[in-house]
Amino acid sequence: MKKETYTMLKHFMLSCMDDSAHDKEHIYRVLYNALAIAQTEDNVDYDVLIASCLLHDIGRKEQFENPALCHASVGSEKAYQFLIDNGFDKTYAGQVRHCILTHRFRKSSPPESLEAKILFDADKLDVSGAMGIARSLIYKGIVSEPLYTLLPDGTVSTGEHDTVPSFFHEYKYKLENLYSHFYTAKGAEMAGERQKIAVDFYQCLYQEAASSYAHGKNELGKLLQ
Repeated sequence: MKKETYTMLKHFMLSCMDDSAHDKEHIYRVLYNALAIAQTEDNVDYDVLIASCLLHDIGRKEQFENPALCHASVGSEKAYQFLIDNGFDKTYAGQVRHCILTHRFRKSSPPESLEAKILFDADKLDVSGAMGIARSLIYKGIVSEPLYTLLPDGTVSTGEHDTVPSFFHEYKYKLENLYSHFYTAKGAEMAGERQKIAVDFYQCLYQEAASSYAHGKNELGKLLQ
């Protein structure tokens, strides 16, 4: 890819980013992870891969403003139109559109091309390990969701059967289960190296919160007449 093309794509990406959990540094990490994965694969189209990585989250603003929208769907069409408007051919623009459309985990539209699979894995890597925990906590703060919820008996819920959004619910619903959903061997290997950190953090946070309620409520009960 020519530097001028990269710069043009980067500037368009930057004009679309408005979310501290999905900011430009997230984009760069996904790109760099994708390049690490691509080195272990044959016949990668780097022009498609780099453009797809740079533009994969350009639909986030629309989804944030209207949660009924899918940022992958919105972003894929924005990217396609941008590429066409700037003189790229329809085949190339269509390949980038497919990568972006399928980078979000949806059984109905799995990634098919090698570049789409690499983008999928690179994006999921940034939700794994310590980085995934940190980004999830940032996002929960943005949308004013709590760390955890309480069960009817007043104890801290693990998040496993919650219906109310929280960080613990996000961990049990999404973060805990993503490690078996990688398409490339390198992506799975990189995710596996990060998994223990995320597990340990969640378990420690739950234990600290749960113990505070267990001991504190008993002591408070003794003091109240």
